[in-house]
Amino acid sequence: MSKELRVAVGGMGGIGSAVVRRLQAGIPGLRLVAVSARDQARARERLAALGAPVDVVGLGDLADRADIVVEAVPSAFFRAIAEPAIERGRLLMPLSVGALLDHFDLVARARETGARIHVPTGALIGLDAVRAAAEGTIHSVRMVTRKPPRSLAGAPHLEQKGISLDGLIAPLRVFEGTAREGARGFPANVNVAAALSLAGIGPDRTMLEIWADPALERNTHRIEVDSDSAKFSMTIENLPSAENPKTGRITALSVIAALRGLVAELRVGT
Repeated sequence: MSKELRVAVGGMGGIGSAVVRRLQAGIPGLRLVAVSARDQARARERLAALGAPVDVVGLGDLADRADIVVEAVPSAFFRAIAEPAIERGRLLMPLSVGALLDHFDLVARARETGARIHVPTGALIGLDAVRAAAEGTIHSVRMVTRKPPRSLAGAPHLEQKGISLDGLIAPLRVFEGTAREGARGFPANVNVAAALSLAGIGPDRTMLEIWADPALERNTHRIEVDSDSAKFSMTIENLPSAENPKTGRITALSVIAALRGLVAELRVGT
């Protein structure tokens, strides 16, 4: 790259903080210029502890400062970050991929403004293979997610259906349906399913099961794909984040890898 790309990070939770730490440590070609968070005072404290002399700004102001905007906030705040980034022609890297499904007008708007939306792999595996298969014909995609009960606590679907996971002693299937329905019912848990659907045959044809399993310590995803070019299955077991058990530790690393790929001399993968 002929110049550094400016990066702004929206959200200073487990994922956002990890991305900020790595950017502050230094990635050639990238420069952290701003962050935002719902609790700006706490964000400033974290930045001070990291020795990161960057501005803390409002969610909608990130796009004014940066070439790349990383979105890592609860899904309810997705559009507050995403829309200004799209309007200003920035590269948006969203983690709330399920929310993107409900704000898909932003994709059409990006075509008009020159913005780009780059969804990182996140806590999944094999999106390259799914994207390649989608260049042909994919017949079916099914994903089965198994998580410790604490990782699913507070999900809207559980509350709406009156499903309690307290004292669970055996695996319980708590959801079966489309990726779109799953993303709405579990907005903090299955952004991976939304990303899978966008890589393949869409959120209304990608099928999803979610299980609460008290025997598990890791968030587990199994994907099965049948296409005219290949039939394959993939499984990944992710350690939950220490700060937020709803997401895997590898998610933040995926964002960092995606950012590095934007400026690296050698990029491996589709």
